[in-house]
Amino acid sequence: MENLTCFKAYDIRGRLGDELNSNIAYRIGRAYGQFLTQNATERKTVVVGGDIRLTSEELKLALADGLMDSGVDVLDIGLSGTEEIYFATFHLKVDGGIEVTASHNPIDYNGMKLVREGARPISGDTGLREIQVLAEGNVFISVSQKGSYKKISILDEYVDHLIGYIQPENIKPMKLVVNSGNGAAGHVIDAVEKRFNALNVPIEFVKVHHEANGNFPNGIPNPLLPECRADTSNAVKAHKADLGIAFDGDFDRCFLFDENGEFIEGYYIVGILAEAFLQKEPGAKIIHDPRLTWNTIDIVTKAGGVPVMSKTGHAFIKERMRKEDAIYGGEMSAHHYFRDFAYCDSGMIPWLLVSELMSLSNQKISQMVTSRIKAYPSSGEINSKLSDPKLSIQNVYEQYSTDAISIDETDGISIEFSDWRFNLRSSNTEPVVRLNVESKADVYLMQEQTDNILKLLKK
Repeated sequence: MENLTCFKAYDIRGRLGDELNSNIAYRIGRAYGQFLTQNATERKTVVVGGDIRLTSEELKLALADGLMDSGVDVLDIGLSGTEEIYFATFHLKVDGGIEVTASHNPIDYNGMKLVREGARPISGDTGLREIQVLAEGNVFISVSQKGSYKKISILDEYVDHLIGYIQPENIKPMKLVVNSGNGAAGHVIDAVEKRFNALNVPIEFVKVHHEANGNFPNGIPNPLLPECRADTSNAVKAHKADLGIAFDGDFDRCFLFDENGEFIEGYYIVGILAEAFLQKEPGAKIIHDPRLTWNTIDIVTKAGGVPVMSKTGHAFIKERMRKEDAIYGGEMSAHHYFRDFAYCDSGMIPWLLVSELMSLSNQKISQMVTSRIKAYPSSGEINSKLSDPKLSIQNVYEQYSTDAISIDETDGISIEFSDWRFNLRSSNTEPVVRLNVESKADVYLMQEQTDNILKLLKK
C-alpha cells in the first residue's frame, strides 16, 4: 500500500511529480472504473476533460487509459472547464465525469474533480475514500473487454444551455470586460460571443488575458485574492465598460466588478441572483451558506422566496439543494449553483443573469449593490493562522455567547446580536480560522467588532 496524499476531502490535488504523475493518474482511472463497475451488468461511460495546465493533457490520457483498462468507455471533450464536465455528464446521461484541473492552485500543482451520474459530486463520504483505497492498493480486477476512447465536442449544446437562462431580446447595449486569466474560459466566451452575434444581442466583449496559456504569463488566475484584480479593474476603467468579469483557472467561479472597476464581494452577488430567480419563479427556495446571511435572507424574504441555510462547501450545498428542490444556491466565495444545471456550480451563468438584470432594471451594477452594502456592511472573509484554532474559537464563544440573541453551529459558530453578527469557523485542511462579520447599516460597528474578535483570536 502506498499512501496517496493527493486525495483531499472533496477532490484530488497534489504537487506534480511526487504527489501526482501519470502513473498515479492511471491508477486513479483504474480505481474509479472499478468503483463504477462493481456489481454492474451494463457497460459504463465516463467523460473526461482537462484545463490548460501544461500537464493536464498527459494526466488526462493516463487517466483515460486506466478507465479503459477497467472496462469503461471514455468520451474526451478536450480543453474544458469543470462545469463543461458537469454539463457533459448530465446532458449525455453518462455514468460519470472527471475534469483534470488545478483551478487556482500554484503552477507546480494539478488535480481532478470527480462526479458520478447526474453530475453528483464524489467526495470523501460518497466514494472518494473507496477510490483512494483502490488506487493505493494498486491491485485491480482484470476485465475481459477493454473500454473504448472517443473525442467529442459538447460546446454547442453547452452554449445552448447557457443562453437558456436569459431572454436574449432583454439585453440592452453594453460593454463587458472579460478576464479569462489565460485559463480555460476563453473558448466559451468566444462561442457565446458568436451566438450573441447571430442573435443580434448588443454586447461588446473586451477580452483580457484571453488566450489559454498553461505558463500563466500574467499569474495564476484567482480573483479572490486582491492582488489578482488590478488588470480587470484597470480594463473596466480604460474601456468605460458596464461590467467586469474575471474567472479562475477552470472558471467554476466568476468575480464581478462594477463600472468604476470596483470589486464586488460575492456575498452581494448572491442576493442579486436570488432576486433574479425569484422573479422567474416566485416562492422558490434559495440556499445560502452561514458565513454572511442577513442581506440574502432580507432579499429572499421580501421577494417572497424561502431562504434555507446549508453548511459551506459544494458537496453540502448541492445535497441540500436536491433535498429542498431549491432553484438557486450561492456562497460568498463566488460559487453559484443552479437547479437546471444539475444543482452544480457555474461561472458562466451568473454574469449572463446579471447582464439581463441590469438591462431589465435600467440600473448600473453599482446601483444594484451599493444600497445592499450600506444596509448590511460586511468584513469579507478574514483568515488567521493560529496554533490552536479549536481553543481560539472556544475563547471567542465564551466571550460572546452569554449576550447573544441566537447561536447556530451549522458550520463553526454563528453568533447573532440585534444589530450585528459573526461566523467563525476553522479550515478543514490547515490551522486557519475564518472570520466573517456583518452589521445592520453600521459600518463602524462592524469594523469595531471585527477588530475585537481578531484581537481575541490572537490571544
